[in-house]
Amino acid sequence: MKKFRDLPTPCLVLDLERFESNLDKMSRFVTGRAVALRPHTKTHKCPQIARRQIARGAIGVCVATIAEAEVMVRNEIEGLLITAELVGQPKLSRFVDVLKRAPDTMLVVDSTEGVSELQHAVQRAGLQAAILIDLDIGQNRTGTKPGEPARALADAIAQSANLRLKGICAYAGHVAHASGFEARRQKSTDAISQALETRDLLRRAGHDVPILSVGSTGTYNIDSHIAGVTEIQAGSYVFMDVEYRQIGSATENIYADFSPALTVLATVIHRSQGKAIVDAGLKAFATDRPFGPEPLDVSGVKYEFAGDEHGRLIVENPSQPITLGDKLRFMLPHCDPNVNLYDRIHCIQGDDVVDVWSIMDRSGGYF
Repeated sequence: MKKFRDLPTPCLVLDLERFESNLDKMSRFVTGRAVALRPHTKTHKCPQIARRQIARGAIGVCVATIAEAEVMVRNEIEGLLITAELVGQPKLSRFVDVLKRAPDTMLVVDSTEGVSELQHAVQRAGLQAAILIDLDIGQNRTGTKPGEPARALADAIAQSANLRLKGICAYAGHVAHASGFEARRQKSTDAISQALETRDLLRRAGHDVPILSVGSTGTYNIDSHIAGVTEIQAGSYVFMDVEYRQIGSATENIYADFSPALTVLATVIHRSQGKAIVDAGLKAFATDRPFGPEPLDVSGVKYEFAGDEHGRLIVENPSQPITLGDKLRFMLPHCDPNVNLYDRIHCIQGDDVVDVWSIMDRSGGYF
């Protein structure tokens, strides 16, 4: 059996023991609660992982793009919520194709123009589509404003013969990584209160709003306690990353609710006094954050970007020897975009590579 240290580097390595533990922790957390889990697959883009999440009680999955929806449907993953607006015929035509194969797929909208365009596309296909209103509760990205703008949008959906309003999607991405648990709790509660007030307004206007979909890995144990929230969209919990570990948990300065399971494996290709160079640089790690990766289970070593293909390790009193040819694993700065850089995930148990999972169906299951 191939050992993970024999893998060509840089590559993604998933520790299955930590990964399964993360799945089980989230499953136990939502079991018996009034809130359901619809995890976001933008984190992993991998049907094998989505299938395991659903097997542990998730009611479906969220996807960020029509391409992700197509991958999930091809692999018979059901209960999709597409959390970004699809505008223009190319995307709407693909959505109709997804809807034909998976009629329970839901889509967000945030404008009356979007409602009209979607109604025409779905009507031409002789289908029905379930719709959630995308509500801007402070992230200042997509979404209609709370209150009356959302009510007007609900009215437009109700007047569309082939669309059914199913609820509200209110993602507060701007608070997901707020440092300090109490500060994060207050910010998330304030943000979601806007969604709750809007839901109540829609109900008074005669609209049925059974779904309120919110939340992130950073707020899973905050939003799930808010009365009226029906599902949470946490995604990064399966892998974890440096960014989440920095925000702190309810009891610790480091966010340790879930374990760092996904890493980039790199090889030490140069060693000199106080310095080591690995073969994982800017092209191996998503660089959308002001900080870089961190070595897994090794202290006294600091990573610095040193070019497209190189990472520099500042070695000061390391907890283990760092020698030429060593294979080191690094926690990802931001797991979602980092996964997107690769075609496959190598799954390990102990030192053994036991499986290879494709990302977005981009590769076969090979080493």
